[in-house]
Amino acid sequence: MRPLPFRTSLLPVVLLLSIAGFAQANLDTLKTEALQDVDQRQVFTQQMVDQIFSYSELGFQEFETSRYVTGILQKNGFKIENGVAGIPTAWMATYGSGKPVIAFIADIDCIPRASQKPGVAYHDPIIEGAPGHGEGHNAGEAVNVTAALVLKDLMEKHHIAGTLKIFPGIAEELLGAKAFLVRAGLFKDVDVVLGAHVYYSFGTNYGQAFAPQGLVSVQYLFHGRAAHAAGAPWEGRSALDAVELMDTGWNFRREHLRLQQRSHYVIINGGDQPNVVPSEAAVWYYFRELDYPRIKDLYSLGNTMADAAAMMTGTTVTRRVVGSAWPPHFNKVVAEAQQKNIERVGMPQWSAADQTLAKAVQKEIGAPTDGLKEKVDALTPPKPEGEEGGSDDIGDISWVVPTVYLRFPANIPHTPGHSWVDGIAMATPIAHKGSTVGAKVQALTALDFLLSPELVKQAWDYFNLQTRDQKYTPLIAPEDQPAVELNKEKMAKFLPELKKYYYDPAKYKTYMEQLGITYPTVRN
Repeated sequence: MRPLPFRTSLLPVVLLLSIAGFAQANLDTLKTEALQDVDQRQVFTQQMVDQIFSYSELGFQEFETSRYVTGILQKNGFKIENGVAGIPTAWMATYGSGKPVIAFIADIDCIPRASQKPGVAYHDPIIEGAPGHGEGHNAGEAVNVTAALVLKDLMEKHHIAGTLKIFPGIAEELLGAKAFLVRAGLFKDVDVVLGAHVYYSFGTNYGQAFAPQGLVSVQYLFHGRAAHAAGAPWEGRSALDAVELMDTGWNFRREHLRLQQRSHYVIINGGDQPNVVPSEAAVWYYFRELDYPRIKDLYSLGNTMADAAAMMTGTTVTRRVVGSAWPPHFNKVVAEAQQKNIERVGMPQWSAADQTLAKAVQKEIGAPTDGLKEKVDALTPPKPEGEEGGSDDIGDISWVVPTVYLRFPANIPHTPGHSWVDGIAMATPIAHKGSTVGAKVQALTALDFLLSPELVKQAWDYFNLQTRDQKYTPLIAPEDQPAVELNKEKMAKFLPELKKYYYDPAKYKTYMEQLGITYPTVRN
């Protein structure tokens, strides 16, 4: 009689294995359906990529882009909250109810002087001197919105519980918004955040392994006394002298700073005209380092330099934090799930024309002419402390909720970044195909967490280990407010011309067709 209780004790185990097997089979079926649904939306994805490319809006001035994206989401049943966190162009879109809550975020701002005709493998601006998407931010919302619409349909059809949220990355190039979104509590009920950013390869990572530096972005405003620069200069106190002394002092100090730091500045106000001693002048600094204590130390040193420059010149100084970013720490559990989906989806099928454009661009800038990548990246683990630069304010989000950052393949390898060169591919089949595979991975990864409470728990277990010894403390002070006036004058200058070139998908299949561009256009 001994075997009987043994077999009875196995029944719950067998039952659990059967349930687990059924759940996995059901998930695989849903993922297959999601992949097919994303493929059916390829034209929609392409039109989003091209439309946002044509808007070319600088940070905090992304009004057309935000109206366009929220209009799509609202039409498809998402609830829209505009002007969140005190930022006019920021918004939050929500669909569904209950747990888990899966959030998507991608940046939408562009950079100055990066106007470029897509598909043309040499410098050929649409509007000379105008802003443009030379950082590729026009593609990220297309990735996330496509995925979210597919997920919404699956949730309705198969009665899947949960909530989807979508955010825009406002003024990412200024590191100007995400810390304020966090401060406003917009992520307090979110279980997982799936970020997306354009890249030339297809991958993800965990820990501090990509864009590792955090920063404080601060403007120093010096206040002096005006006087006739020739008649009575001794009556004046030059605010510009203070700016120049601060910059000189900082440049001498660089020799004695860690190699890992990155610090740079621009003079944003140098006075009005030479025959007037400048009573007002200002300089804008970025202080970058690899962890919170060192960022704070670097910022404190900058404040000391500014105070010393003011003392030397008999001026005063005030400062304004206009942006900040924590070094990102991405979630291992979410990244591992995402990596499996990247491998399942695979790289796009590049055409001969895609490779011709890529190699022509690489030749134009003197880079290796190896074309577009053909294989996905392996999962990137944390790296030892290095000397890399770059920052992204998604780091603040990664310290309050489990977060990953999908790098989807929509640009060309070896380009310089933040340049008209990086705009060449961003409204071409390279960006269209890369955005489609990115949308597939976002949808599949969201399904993993929508259908597995245990996976959500594991992500939070990792997050609790991540934050055990390092807690998130904002680099912005309670009195700091978003610098929503930045870039207003620049956009006002170019907006009348930009509007002439907005993409019209009702008349043209692609933005290149509207511009009359043959793909690819390369030098003879």
